[in-house]
Amino acid sequence: MLHFKYSTLIYAPVEVVWDFHEQPDILELLTPPWQPIEVARREGGLEVGAISEFRIFVGPISLRWIAVHTEYEKYRLFTDEQKEGPFAYWRHRHEFTKVEDKTRLTDEIEFALPGGESVDFLGGWFVSMQLDRMFCYRHEVTQRECHQQRRGTWR
Repeated sequence: MLHFKYSTLIYAPVEVVWDFHEQPDILELLTPPWQPIEVARREGGLEVGAISEFRIFVGPISLRWIAVHTEYEKYRLFTDEQKEGPFAYWRHRHEFTKVEDKTRLTDEIEFALPGGESVDFLGGWFVSMQLDRMFCYRHEVTQRECHQQRRGTWR
């Protein structure tokens, strides 16, 4: 099993950062423009049982990825797990920790690649590099949008 973690201090209260993540179009907003991913379906928000379905494009091939939310504690955390998709295993926990008037946003992912431990060993570094780039983008967008919300200019 491989592990990835990305954490940023967001300069906004936890309620603002959480509410930002509850927006109906949040998945589209947080998907980096260079990622060949499309949101195909979304049922529910962040609560347990909510479903998100994606199409991932690899050249001319498209793969389906279905994630289901399995944990939810308002203003604290939510977790989604892959039910169908490109990974042998995927569990993504989103944590929101109050730090005075700011929020520590932490994304923690446990994953395994198809093909077992030897593939994890060979490909895990590549996936981790891609995740690092993607979560850098996602946290920058979150920082910017939450800052704008505090100034009253939220989209």
